[in-house]
Amino acid sequence: MSPLFILTIIALYFLVLIGISFFTGREDSNEVFFRAKRQAPWYLVAFGMIGASLSGITFISVPGWVETQGFAYLQMVLGFVVGYFVIAHVLLPLYYKMNLTSIYQYLEERFGTTTHKTGSILFLIARIAGASLRLFLVAGVMQLLIFDELNVPFAVTVAITILLIWIYTFKGGIKTIIWTDTLQTAFMLMALVVSIYLIADNLNLSFGDLIKSVKNSPYSKIFHFEDYNAGNYFWKQFLAGIFIAIAMTGLDQGMMQKNLTVKNLKDSQKNMFWFSWALLFVNLLFLSLGVLLLLYADHNHIDLKAMQISGDKIFPYIAVKTDLGLSAAIFFVLGLIAAAYSSADSSMTAITTSFSLDILQIDKKYPPRQQKKIRKLVHIGISVFFVFILILYHEIITDKSIINSIFKFAGYTYGPLLGLFVFGLFTKYSVKDNWVPLVVVVSPVLTYFVAVLPENMGWKYRFGFELLLINAALTFLGLWLLRKSKSTTSSQV
Repeated sequence: MSPLFILTIIALYFLVLIGISFFTGREDSNEVFFRAKRQAPWYLVAFGMIGASLSGITFISVPGWVETQGFAYLQMVLGFVVGYFVIAHVLLPLYYKMNLTSIYQYLEERFGTTTHKTGSILFLIARIAGASLRLFLVAGVMQLLIFDELNVPFAVTVAITILLIWIYTFKGGIKTIIWTDTLQTAFMLMALVVSIYLIADNLNLSFGDLIKSVKNSPYSKIFHFEDYNAGNYFWKQFLAGIFIAIAMTGLDQGMMQKNLTVKNLKDSQKNMFWFSWALLFVNLLFLSLGVLLLLYADHNHIDLKAMQISGDKIFPYIAVKTDLGLSAAIFFVLGLIAAAYSSADSSMTAITTSFSLDILQIDKKYPPRQQKKIRKLVHIGISVFFVFILILYHEIITDKSIINSIFKFAGYTYGPLLGLFVFGLFTKYSVKDNWVPLVVVVSPVLTYFVAVLPENMGWKYRFGFELLLINAALTFLGLWLLRKSKSTTSSQV
């Protein structure tokens, strides 16, 4: 498939997104940009959140992860389901009770201004890092498929990628994203199903044969109880999944901003329920696709190791560079773009929201017209910043599976957020507000030393994603040491 043909697909795709933004962004106000006037249908939010949660990372990395990890990732996804239940019944009632736009406004009422800003800065660091890693992966694939052959520098690829997101989000914000994410999730799932069908057809597998082939594959083992020292040990991944879901969804402005556009708590909880089970099923399909990709390579005598094709490169290579067919390449490109941008657009909107409301506090300091002007300038500034971050990643990233980088980094950034919210929700103590930044700096540093301790001491045990819990516990301990007296704040639940 020629680069110009792929560019045509991308251009048509974005014309559709821009068309949606034209209709959803006709009312240009902060209430629309930040909250969609709390009129979003819950089922649209639930469906769109699938794409936002999965992103281009899942679309490429999860199938590629099967090569080394098999179906072990599903252990973490099962933990996600439990985590989403906690979000629906603990965090969402709090957010709706307080009528929040930015969820970190809770920290100001509970602890004080310094803690509020500290929490929002933690989110900004985490989201910028995570969203830019996701975009970096997609930009890299686009560079490989299109722009290298056209001799276009990576910096230009990145600039175009960010510009396209800005064009369809700068007016409608979260209201536009709810609708574009619905479309993009549909494209992503369509690409997933078509890819599975085309590979099964190439291998002459019926539906029953397909299920048997995946089930009998050496890669299909889900549960690992054998070695508690291993990173894929069940209880490590399951518990990590619970708290990763709570931290990266329930304490994440981008994901919760979508939930808070739903008109009431009951509908928002329905959204979380259906979203969690749909996400489990979709991840199972992605893992099955990973097995089929490896079976396809073996059947067609494609030596991936000899070609140094592994991890994130497996799905793109087989979909675009082999004889699987033009349809496979087209749907791969559509699915990749849809998965990537459904996550990236909400990230940029959430970062704009948090920076405007939590850091600049435009809703408290400026009149409505000036608030809108500042919000637009922030949105532009965030977009430009993303360009620089992606170019930096191009020089330093070497990890074959970026999904590992995402979760590892989450342990260091979302961990303190988890500790802050747990302390706020489950104790009645206030803290020495001005000392909280010290706690959220020291906790990740101590977590890092805990992480490298087994290797330096020659132990067999290796820490995995449970570092998130250690980081949160250290933050909780630090806040406990900073406690003052019992508080009777009305924000407790």
